Amino acid sequence: MTKTVDHWIGGKAVEGTSGTYGPVTDPATGAVTTRVAFADVAEVDAAVAAAKAAYATWGTSSLAQRTSVLFRFRALLDAHRDEIAALITAEHGKVHSDALGEVARGLEIVDLACGINVQLKGELSTQVASRVDVASIRQPLGVVAGITPFNFPAMVPMWMFPIAIACGNTFVLKPSEKDPSASIRIAELLAEAGLPDGVFNVVHGDKVAVDRLLAHPDVAAVSFVGSTPIAKYIHTTASAHGKRVQALGGAKNHMLVLPDADLDAAADAAVSAAYGSAGERCMAISAVVAVGPVGDELVAKIKERAEKIKIGPGADPESEMGPLITAAHRDKVASYVTGAAAQGCEVVLDGTGHTVEGYEDGHWIGLSLLDRVPVTADAYRDEIFGPVLCVLRVDTYEEGLALINASPFGNGTAIFTRDGGAARRFQLEVEAGMVGVNVPIPVPVGYHSFGGWKDSLFGDHHVYGNDGTHFYTRGKVVTTRWPDPSDTPAGVDLGFPRTH
Repeated sequence: MTKTVDHWIGGKAVEGTSGTYGPVTDPATGAVTTRVAFADVAEVDAAVAAAKAAYATWGTSSLAQRTSVLFRFRALLDAHRDEIAALITAEHGKVHSDALGEVARGLEIVDLACGINVQLKGELSTQVASRVDVASIRQPLGVVAGITPFNFPAMVPMWMFPIAIACGNTFVLKPSEKDPSASIRIAELLAEAGLPDGVFNVVHGDKVAVDRLLAHPDVAAVSFVGSTPIAKYIHTTASAHGKRVQALGGAKNHMLVLPDADLDAAADAAVSAAYGSAGERCMAISAVVAVGPVGDELVAKIKERAEKIKIGPGADPESEMGPLITAAHRDKVASYVTGAAAQGCEVVLDGTGHTVEGYEDGHWIGLSLLDRVPVTADAYRDEIFGPVLCVLRVDTYEEGLALINASPFGNGTAIFTRDGGAARRFQLEVEAGMVGVNVPIPVPVGYHSFGGWKDSLFGDHHVYGNDGTHFYTRGKVVTTRWPDPSDTPAGVDLGFPRTH
């Protein structure tokens, strides 16, 4: 009998009642291994109600209580990281080392949340007027929701809920229905750590569940990571219902390679950043911009390295790249390669049609490399979200910068050079939210915030770091005067309050 993944509401697993289920496949075999319950409106309402009830006490609990739970959760997460990574590999397909890396980056945000005390400190000004003090404090919002993508089923939720619950909120997670098991295991570990029932809830599903969270009057804020069209929809819909929103969208991340760059290092970085996790990363490098005469040599070095990458099941320790998440996504990625030549691209490597012996029904695709890609080609214009790397040629730094800044996306970018002046100029002039200097995937550490510009972010706050704390809290300013026993009544004064 096929395994069923149910919801997690009020501190326990809850069987789905809608009668609707979705399939979860093993990408390496193509076989359906699990079914996941899809929530209807009533089930989403039940999760929000559980979170609202829990907020009555969690929202006023001490910082010490909240962080002590998170410290215990961090220890459990660390002890079970291999188990969670195995769940990710089984449902997403990424290799085990990559899945472990995902859990490790999620742990960084748990670490940050364990020390949230410092970020929640307020400010105090004394004697702003005679015996008048002014203090600023931050308080939680209430029930908040997270809607997360398939490509990082453990890390992206951990970008959100540890900070949210550390700040005193309660949380409803709607993870991707394509790989839901990691979220349930995380919920079990939170319960084992002593998190009160209802503080963290998980509902699975599709647009029905998402739309109910966006419209529910008891949900104060929504965090989202996914494609740009859906991010726009999330931002518009949730904002129309009066919610605070952070919606991170898609990307087309460029890597500018100057003539003075170490080309071996640049080629290593391009292959790692373009093809790691089979390209299913919002921070993957998908466009290399070669400046001046380095293009031919750089492409040759990338091709040489790409041809050596071993593709296979994520559970095989020898595999360096696994399959794509679904057969439909594999076919869509392949279409960009098969149509590339007709749109003016030079196909250096064609990974379509790749299979793995013994796993012929898996969602396989090989590594593709396209050179001399025009900016009008679909492979350049669209976010492919697969192992396809485009190389564009420009004559000067200025031309390369203009090309990057013309992109509607502004998530991440990188420059490879030995010239500190050029690197400094690039980091100031490029229109992107995250910049790497000789670093191909500039994902910030936990105490700096993650987020892009332009069509890569909708809303005013990035995720985690200081922005995360500010998103999950709201400020309040308290002005206080305590009379001294020797004071005489000041009398009525209709003028504007004075501070001197």
